[in-house]
Amino acid sequence: MTQVLYQLLWWSDVDLQAGTVAVRQSLEETKSGLCFKPPKTQKGRRLIPLPTLTVEQLRLHRRQQAEDRLKIGPDYQDHGLVFAQPDGQPSKPSGLTNGFITLLARAGLPRMRFHDLRHGHATHILREGVHPKVVSERLGHSTVGITLDTYSHVLPGLREDAARKMDSALRLALEEVRQK
Repeated sequence: MTQVLYQLLWWSDVDLQAGTVAVRQSLEETKSGLCFKPPKTQKGRRLIPLPTLTVEQLRLHRRQQAEDRLKIGPDYQDHGLVFAQPDGQPSKPSGLTNGFITLLARAGLPRMRFHDLRHGHATHILREGVHPKVVSERLGHSTVGITLDTYSHVLPGLREDAARKMDSALRLALEEVRQK
């Protein structure tokens, strides 16, 4: 059985000027090796605006990667990958996972799956008030319903907030009527 483990990212998918990244493919680790494939759904192919902090870090990473490529010389196997092994080859998803777990341990953070970063991202931006449709598009969900079913627990105050907003709108409307 195969499992998609992470999205594959080429520099050609990153537009540092516009601050966007295009998700076009996934990398799958199978018994016979690594395999490229498209995302599961059409909505999985998407253009995602990036925070400026991410763009800055990608610029630094690209510079470092160029320096590494010069050091290795003709043995560098340029696949145009944003995240690759030092020689340019694709990293195995299991290597990414192991590196992530090591990084968490060094930082004194609890163990989690790399995929949990995706859930954390969705949770944080929903709590910041980003519209669920936008979150759904960022995640590549086929419908906003999937996003709401998965993350509605992080929005416990929505009903109360709706009541407060409705109260404000009604009071404003009543005040306007009284002034006429």
